Amino acid sequence: MHHPIYEFLFGTFAFVLGAAVGSFLNVCIYRWPVDLSINKPRRSFCPNCKRAIPWHQNLPLISWIVLRGRCANCGAKISFRYFAVELVTALLFLAIWESFSWQVAIAYWIFVSFLIIGTFIDFEHFIIPDRITIGGTIAGVVCSLAVPALMGADSRLAACLRALLAAALGYVILLIVLEAGKMAFGRKRIRFDAPTPFTWAKRGDDADFVVGSEESLWSDYFAREKDRLLLECDEVRIDHHRHGNVTLDFRYDRVAAEGSVLMLDDVTHISGIARELVIPREAMGRGDLKFLAAIGAFLGWRAVLFSLFAGSLLGSVVGLITLVAGKRVWSAKLPFGPYLAFGAVTWMFFGETFLRWYGGLLNP
Repeated sequence: MHHPIYEFLFGTFAFVLGAAVGSFLNVCIYRWPVDLSINKPRRSFCPNCKRAIPWHQNLPLISWIVLRGRCANCGAKISFRYFAVELVTALLFLAIWESFSWQVAIAYWIFVSFLIIGTFIDFEHFIIPDRITIGGTIAGVVCSLAVPALMGADSRLAACLRALLAAALGYVILLIVLEAGKMAFGRKRIRFDAPTPFTWAKRGDDADFVVGSEESLWSDYFAREKDRLLLECDEVRIDHHRHGNVTLDFRYDRVAAEGSVLMLDDVTHISGIARELVIPREAMGRGDLKFLAAIGAFLGWRAVLFSLFAGSLLGSVVGLITLVAGKRVWSAKLPFGPYLAFGAVTWMFFGETFLRWYGGLLNP
């Protein structure tokens, strides 16, 4: 008689817990990419005025709505992302609780927390920190050891071994894609319609690289030590030295021009007029490899293959839409981690249904 009441209470608890966890995930999403501690300061603060937010103005979901997405102190706009993360986490926690046994649900709560942090950081910064990828892989192996049902195993040892092998598969399969992509599409040549101004300006340990209207960080182009960037120029000024028609051959830390090599640590500013640019590029970031490994550690080898397929399909569709909707710039990047996360969550809820459907296609 009380069963529906218990279901409602536990479902409400899962939703509220998810919203509270989502509030903490927002802290990680904001602080980790900029190397801020999640413990100091302990309380959340406004990104604009830096004032600590009192607890009654930091209630998950409720405060953002009541304050209309603005800081109560300075009135600055608070990104909708904070509300979205809390809501998505709450809904996923509830859906997981309703769909799986409590042991599996707790493990999946941990898993989707890693996915959400990785997804939103990748969308904003185009990176997935090792705390998410390596930490997620370790957490997946530990959870599989504690809950063998994650791997469909009867023994903890078998579950642990399967989690490790699935993680290795996820990493290796994307490593093969990465290396094959580098060999086939490792350089991109851009010929400008007209002579185009460019500047290279040092900024700390990095540099700002601007070509025409395209602005980017120097480190964005150099994933490997052997990567080269070539600029064919009508004229160049390196600090106070002028050069005429010349090709600049850049590595991350040096530039070769007219037979001489300059270390970029000794250069503050390079500018000129370019006719053609050749940039190195990667099929994806190495964080994606470790992200897929974490997915394998939680969900197994079949989820690795499905997440890669579903993520690639969705990423291709989104890429085509952006291409049709507006002109893509040559320096634009698309994060792959969110699409892998989409594939993982889809598998988590509908993987068995997909296998039955696919099996029916093979054996009508």
